[in-house]
Amino acid sequence: MLINRNDVTVPITVFARTSAAPDHAFRVVAPIDLTTVFKADRFFPGITSVSGKNGTWDHPGVSRHPRFDDGSTVNEQLTEYVAGHGFAYELTGFTNALKNLAAGVRGEFSFLPDGGGTLIRWTYEFKPLPGRRLVIAGPFTPLWRRYMRAGLDRMVAATEAANPKE
Repeated sequence: MLINRNDVTVPITVFARTSAAPDHAFRVVAPIDLTTVFKADRFFPGITSVSGKNGTWDHPGVSRHPRFDDGSTVNEQLTEYVAGHGFAYELTGFTNALKNLAAGVRGEFSFLPDGGGTLIRWTYEFKPLPGRRLVIAGPFTPLWRRYMRAGLDRMVAATEAANPKE
């Protein structure tokens, strides 16, 4: 386990709403093609491919290796999966600038009923390397939140596009 109860972490959370039901939003977002979500911006690279998948993204223990357009990679492993409700994963082994800031990240998605739709909550919990917490908690956080927000907006658009019409 990457993060334990004694670790001092930096969580960054974004929210979005969709008119789709929670189970539908979950079915779209959980297995989504990462290359359609993580696009390069001024500060962060986009994902261009995913390799090394050792199974379908629907149970703890499955892993994959996203590759970014700057040539860097990361290891991703699914740690929790509750169909229709949420999932969590860990990112470790960054080969880009994040290797100098964090030992890893715990990501978590929750799909919460919201009237006739869903509130999607996405958290990236950074485990800073010694002496790096203030960098992540300070200037890095608003930039990363904006990057996450753009990715979550793309996930919501995919969810809406795939939402069965009533």
